[in-house]
Amino acid sequence: MRWHLDSPSEGEASARSLAADPWTLFAGSSRSRSQGRDLRLCLWDLAEGRNTVVDSVHLESMGFCRGSILAGGQQHWTLAVPGRGSDEVQILEMPSKTSVCTLKLEADAKPGMPMCLELWQADSSPRPLLLAGYEDGSVALWDISERKVCSHIACHTEPIIGLDFDSQKARGVSGSAEKALAVWSLDEQQALQVCSTHKLTNPGISDVKIRPDRKILATAGWDHRVRVFHWRTMKPLAVLAFHSAAVHCVAFAANGLLAAGSRDQRISVWSLYPRR
Repeated sequence: MRWHLDSPSEGEASARSLAADPWTLFAGSSRSRSQGRDLRLCLWDLAEGRNTVVDSVHLESMGFCRGSILAGGQQHWTLAVPGRGSDEVQILEMPSKTSVCTLKLEADAKPGMPMCLELWQADSSPRPLLLAGYEDGSVALWDISERKVCSHIACHTEPIIGLDFDSQKARGVSGSAEKALAVWSLDEQQALQVCSTHKLTNPGISDVKIRPDRKILATAGWDHRVRVFHWRTMKPLAVLAFHSAAVHCVAFAANGLLAAGSRDQRISVWSLYPRR
């Protein structure tokens, strides 16, 4: 299935539903990616009405960890996926699928499995960086070029299942199986520090996404709800009640529309707090 978040039909309702069985939801333009239980991460060509898999990567891990992509030069990008070892992250150069490195914390750290990954690049440096959330509730910042961990902090008491990072504000947010969101920052020495925690009504956050304009963020909840927060203050803004099962993933389009994928085999598309 496919959907357009950047060109909704006129007269749309606040939420629309499409039949689907989303495990991971990625909103894109002419290219999009999907990751499924078949152990494949696929790149799709959606331009001009096409619906074609143009490339795929076989994953070594049976876990819940989603891959992350960082765009590079012309037709080149970096891909982070869970590695063969239960506590490893594999970095690939695409589309050649060349292995760049395997990242693994020291044995005495015992972080467990990587649960979520976020590749990013600072405006001031061409070096790719990786934020990884782990089973023990910690977040690690990796310098991929140096193959080293820059910082490693405990954010949650339960496995981190979703995180996102605002590179302009050097500030990130993560959710886990517990009843709290954690907000953390990154200083100029590339050290992570927990800034605050925010209690939730119910436990279990599957995904967290900051809108491209960095005004609001959305969470995917095990309680069937999508929750919206003000990103700067973390003030709760809205609770979106539409799905009848756990919400697995959320994604913002460039125009601000929000899509949510649920275990109930539906994807809802929301128009809320239009950007000015």
